[in-house]
Amino acid sequence: MSAPKTFDEWLEHCSALHVVSMDLSLERTVQVRHRLGLDFGVPLVVVGGTNGKGSTCAMLESIALQAGYRVGLYQKPELVRFEERCRVGGRPVLAARLVPHFEAVERARGDITLTKFEFTTLAIARLLSQEPLDLVILEVGLGGRFDAVNAFDADCTILTSIALDHTEYLGPDRESIGLEKAHVMRPGKPAIVGDPEPPRSVIEHAASIGADLWLAGRDFRHAGDRQQWSWAGRERRHNGLAPPALRGTNQLLNAAAVLAALEAMRDRLPVSAQAVRNGLALVELPGRFQVIPGQPALVLDVAHNPQAVAVLARNLGAMGFHPRTHAVFGAMRDKDIGTLLQHLRPLVDAWYLCNLPTPRAARADELQALLADVPTSLHEAPMAALRAAAAAADPADRIIVFGSFFTVGGVLEDGLPRVAARQLG
Repeated sequence: MSAPKTFDEWLEHCSALHVVSMDLSLERTVQVRHRLGLDFGVPLVVVGGTNGKGSTCAMLESIALQAGYRVGLYQKPELVRFEERCRVGGRPVLAARLVPHFEAVERARGDITLTKFEFTTLAIARLLSQEPLDLVILEVGLGGRFDAVNAFDADCTILTSIALDHTEYLGPDRESIGLEKAHVMRPGKPAIVGDPEPPRSVIEHAASIGADLWLAGRDFRHAGDRQQWSWAGRERRHNGLAPPALRGTNQLLNAAAVLAALEAMRDRLPVSAQAVRNGLALVELPGRFQVIPGQPALVLDVAHNPQAVAVLARNLGAMGFHPRTHAVFGAMRDKDIGTLLQHLRPLVDAWYLCNLPTPRAARADELQALLADVPTSLHEAPMAALRAAAAAADPADRIIVFGSFFTVGGVLEDGLPRVAARQLG
């Protein structure tokens, strides 16, 4: 069989390499990392948690860019194209730039099998290691202890909220899940915990390894509302801050953790108050309570577990009055879909259920069985569901698209969607 040559061929090769798509172990990734001689040589921040990782990475990246630093970011998953996962200087890399790094990982691994996630993580890390950067940010995929990102030693870690998700891999409760995620911490290094009520296991693990633990409400705190907020850390303060450009009630929690990380790293990465203000004002992240104004209004949110959907419900409640709410929904079969739906049932008038392009996804008719008492329609893809919702909506209504990265990504494949309500006669 000939060696892959194009980017798409390499992605196919990675998918076929390992007998299972998820193999919770770290030894193989660490071994190949050492064979590659991978070392970033600049401060590394690792961001883990359940919800809010993407927003946290985006705010940290935006502030650092505004401070004049050259930043490399590995985030996941993508909404549309795989290369969205790797950003240098605030922009996704071209797919072709990753090809030589796939080739290098292939040579280095020898007879070691890697999952697609492990293989691509190493390829992206190799690209970032060869860029002239000042800061590298790596987002954890699942858990922490056995995630491929944990093959690298962080100079600072941030843990966002801890909630029930991937319980089949991480454990049945927040204590078990928190312990798995806490393993990205390193002895003597700052470990920022943004969850205001972290599991006890996180605190105990930090103490057991001698991490420099920063707890929300103890080592840093914030206060304020949607108009203005303030933040105080161990030694620094920021007053009169405008809210982050990312919408949502939980974004101040994420922003507070980012500011704590920047204070903890101030000796190596000093950041001015103006860079903080500009970075928070200019940060962008598609699909996180992204409101597209229009008639009807369109809301895109990748919320896919009960905690995240509960936050989405609160954010929708703060939007103001809309006569009707139409929901485009597709989700993975392994999620707690019943609980997830309960948070939005009181807000949604009509459901447009869609199939998603992955075997993990629940079929639209399976979702319909959970919503038997409300108006639903079935659609082959998210964009078809969105068109149906737009055709049924009045100009003053709103449409929400949520449930999975695949759901939101499905309506963004051809760029930002523009919807027009039916004309009222």
